[in-house]
Amino acid sequence: MIFEDLPTTPTSEELIDKAFSRAARAGKAKGGLEAQQSMLQTAANIISDNLENVVTAWPDFEYDAHPFYYELADAIVDVDALRQSLSEVMWASRKAREIHEEYQPRLRKTDVDTARKHRKQAFARLADIVEQVDDHLLRINEARNDLRDLPEINPDEPTIVVAGYPNVGKSSFVNDVTSARGETASYPFTTKGIGLGHFEGADLSADSERTDRSAMRDHIRYQIVDTPGLLDRPPAERNEIESQAVSAIEHLADCMLVMLDPSAECGYPLDSQLELRDSIAAQFETVPVLTIANKTDRADVWDDSRTDEMNADYTMSVETGENVDTVLEAAVEAVDYEPTLPFEEEQ
Repeated sequence: MIFEDLPTTPTSEELIDKAFSRAARAGKAKGGLEAQQSMLQTAANIISDNLENVVTAWPDFEYDAHPFYYELADAIVDVDALRQSLSEVMWASRKAREIHEEYQPRLRKTDVDTARKHRKQAFARLADIVEQVDDHLLRINEARNDLRDLPEINPDEPTIVVAGYPNVGKSSFVNDVTSARGETASYPFTTKGIGLGHFEGADLSADSERTDRSAMRDHIRYQIVDTPGLLDRPPAERNEIESQAVSAIEHLADCMLVMLDPSAECGYPLDSQLELRDSIAAQFETVPVLTIANKTDRADVWDDSRTDEMNADYTMSVETGENVDTVLEAAVEAVDYEPTLPFEEEQ
């Protein structure tokens, strides 16, 4: 994940202390004019290099960040303000180099006392430059702390997103069809986490007739995501941050499974579940959306007169396993992912 390895950003005070203490040690190892020159070069290099490293550690949001991560990041931090802060810190890095280039010649052809005076002036200007970007350094570090804990989702893998009200069987389905159990990752803006699992095409049921296309899928890894806290209630009930996070999911999803509990044992009436389904279908209009009626094992409490109203693509029971493989196969068909072969990349 592009944000997990971001280093801690130093404060202005920490950077100034580091630069000047190292400079003092460098000066003690030499004498006369050479000591003053070494101190200035050491301090300027440490300040400039550290500030530059703060900036270059971040991805270029426009070119390096997948739209999923860009929008998810922008839901948590103000990306435009962050980019401005990175720009200001890079300015300070370049300014430190300029101060070194301006003062170093003055330390070569003069007496030691005058050289010491010039070096102290340079130190004061270096410190002032770093202090000018203190607020920007703090903003960058806060953004780093917020973004490094984003869920480790690979936006390049074919992805199935499972949505629906709480207790309709989403998490049970994700756990049932994936090899890993209980993988979760928390969003910084919610106490809830997302459920994340993976499966390979070969994990699908082998009962159906094999085709060349299905055989090609055997070694493709699919990502399946459950999004509690984001897609489990109507848009009007989401806050601004959650709404933007849902927009990020739009860049991630290759197929949406909207799960219903027609028995309403989940605690939400079917009408409300259908309204949520329709709002999700409207938002993800460029993504295949399949409606899945779960809990067929509880058919005794279904309202059979409303079966047609649900307009479900598939019915299943995660509890008994009925049609679970069929639903997963349908999702894979809807994703319709074809890997790029090496010879195709060369062309």
